[in-house]
Amino acid sequence: MSFATKDLLRLATVGSVDDGKSTLIGRLLVDTRQLFDDQLDAVATASQNRGVGDLDLSFVTDGLRAEREQGITIDVAYRYASTPTRKFIIADCPGHVQYTRNMATGASTADLALVVLNVAHGIKEQTRRHLCIAALLGVRTAIIAINKMDAVDWSESTFRAVVDDVTALTTQLGFTSVTAIPVSALLGENVVDRSAHLEWYDGPTVLQALDAAPAGTWATSAGARLPIQRVLRQVGGGRTYAGMVAGAPLRDGDEVVLLPAGLTTTINAMQSGSGPRHAATAGLSIDVGLAHETDAGRGDMLATAPLPTVTKEFVATVCWFGDATVRAGQRLRLKHTTRLTPARLGAIEGSVDIATLSVTATETLTTNDIGLVTMQTADPLVVDDYQVNRVTGSFVLIDEVTNATVAAGMVGRASFL
Repeated sequence: MSFATKDLLRLATVGSVDDGKSTLIGRLLVDTRQLFDDQLDAVATASQNRGVGDLDLSFVTDGLRAEREQGITIDVAYRYASTPTRKFIIADCPGHVQYTRNMATGASTADLALVVLNVAHGIKEQTRRHLCIAALLGVRTAIIAINKMDAVDWSESTFRAVVDDVTALTTQLGFTSVTAIPVSALLGENVVDRSAHLEWYDGPTVLQALDAAPAGTWATSAGARLPIQRVLRQVGGGRTYAGMVAGAPLRDGDEVVLLPAGLTTTINAMQSGSGPRHAATAGLSIDVGLAHETDAGRGDMLATAPLPTVTKEFVATVCWFGDATVRAGQRLRLKHTTRLTPARLGAIEGSVDIATLSVTATETLTTNDIGLVTMQTADPLVVDDYQVNRVTGSFVLIDEVTNATVAAGMVGRASFL
């Protein structure tokens, strides 16, 4: 396994507003000494300006002025950390319902969801929505930090009751690995160091669970995919095709099919920014030479078996972010890998009821709805089911008039629907 997939863990902190996501990440970074002195000084100054004590740890990730003034997380904040065994990219996602689109952005590249719950409140509607979106986005591992244990006098029975609810929900959503941990982010209990108040708990701390969690969920056992981003003319003649590998590794000498044309050829050269190479794993940008002349261009795809589907109509699950209500028949633009095409919302089967995780019949989708729809495109797309490949199975919808991104979509029907 390559260094990139073995030692780098991408995680997104999700959950409802005021449950302590930013404070937990701040505590994790401070207690593992990931911050410079000037960063700590800036947090201390912001804390004093708001009159919230010497050090409000939520300010470690809440970098926007509006976030610090209002005491909320608005945009996704990315922070980087490391331990002796691995590196982390941490996305601190907002909890407010009006910023759900930002949460989906943060979770879209995550290997793991770090879910923060207030033990006194349990699972709120927004927590359910965040877990549902994380599951839709292919996240299958969750660490549940059940926070503010000090507020319930470190009660084991209260913790267990919340764990039962979380287990039932994550099982229904298809999570394959769930670890529940009692913590107090504000006091630093069970985040990095073990808590003296939780003698009844013998599991890992949050940091220990993160160190042990599986990474590299972007790699798949399906075929290799290379969406073509640019065609490069080489000195002396000939062309090569540049893009980022998705799915299985792509190797020099592989037989590939150029789609949607259906031409079969062979890779006879491969190069990355560091020079010639014989293989490329998911996430690496390369350009390749082919054994045959083609008229391939941006938006086409090179693929190895099993091949993706070429289609102008497919079922998809979408998270609707637009402010305006959408109905079947509306025209949009669809961005899939490197192709942008006119599209139409062919039909709306229904929207997901967050409370029951069932599909309810509807003719419209509104802000923050999760809908099951049929998409129709002007140009053929080369797609995989999202459960097979998170890159070639995902797309965004763009308003033709405002150019605003109004929805994120996953090809296929979600596994829990």
